[in-house]
Amino acid sequence: MRIDLHTHSRASDGTQTPAELVLAARDAGLDVVALTDHDTTAGWDEAAAAARDAGIALVRGTEVSARSRGISVHLLCYLQDPDHPALADELARARESRVHRARHIVERLARDVPVTWQDVLDQAGGALAIGRPHIADALVALGVVRDRDAAFAHLLASDSEYHVDHYAPDAVAAVAAIRASGGVPVFAHPAADARGRTVPDRVFDELAEAGLAGLEVHHRDHSPAQRERLLAIAERLGLLVTGSSDYHGSGKVNRLGENLTEPRVLDEIVRQGTTEVVTA
Repeated sequence: MRIDLHTHSRASDGTQTPAELVLAARDAGLDVVALTDHDTTAGWDEAAAAARDAGIALVRGTEVSARSRGISVHLLCYLQDPDHPALADELARARESRVHRARHIVERLARDVPVTWQDVLDQAGGALAIGRPHIADALVALGVVRDRDAAFAHLLASDSEYHVDHYAPDAVAAVAAIRASGGVPVFAHPAADARGRTVPDRVFDELAEAGLAGLEVHHRDHSPAQRERLLAIAERLGLLVTGSSDYHGSGKVNRLGENLTEPRVLDEIVRQGTTEVVTA
């Protein structure tokens, strides 16, 4: 069984609709795919309908933005109650903050680059979670940069002069909110230091104590040495180990199914979660 538990659609910063993403997952030979858009569940219904028609299982989830000691932390949340206020209110606040942040970044960029907020909206295509990837797409469309990776390497880097922070809950509080909503929290790409600073080991202990269920160990942004370190942490803390693509469509080089999760791990996620996996 081929299981990929981390993908994005146009509901956040992917380039495909939720339905297109599900069909792409089926065509890539996956048996199970998780839709985990940033800070939103807006794509769930469309993806579920497509999964039933396509004969592929869908795990509904969200990638939750958080922070620990000023360091960005992303938590994959699986099978939660989407209407539970403990998490839904935090997601709404994060989405609103993302939009304000994106507007401020565009204002700063516009001093030096011919980009407007309308350019970004044109690329976002109605996404609720508007963020830096949509600004990157606008810069690509305008011919300012070659692709998203080039945009994030300089203009949209966290140490860029154009950078603006956005609201995100404390990571321990976010884990607690995910559990309160009936979701299953897994730390996404926790050692991906090319993206910026990563958390020290003691943070894994704090998150595990708060209810963290697992670590996304097998990810293209982790070196073999980083994977070995994370596997040791997961074993020490009794955490699940997942593998995923972090697929965004044509926006990134990540390919569906390039890292996979074992069926027994998915079984445990399902056991701990509140909502059911969608099947045909």
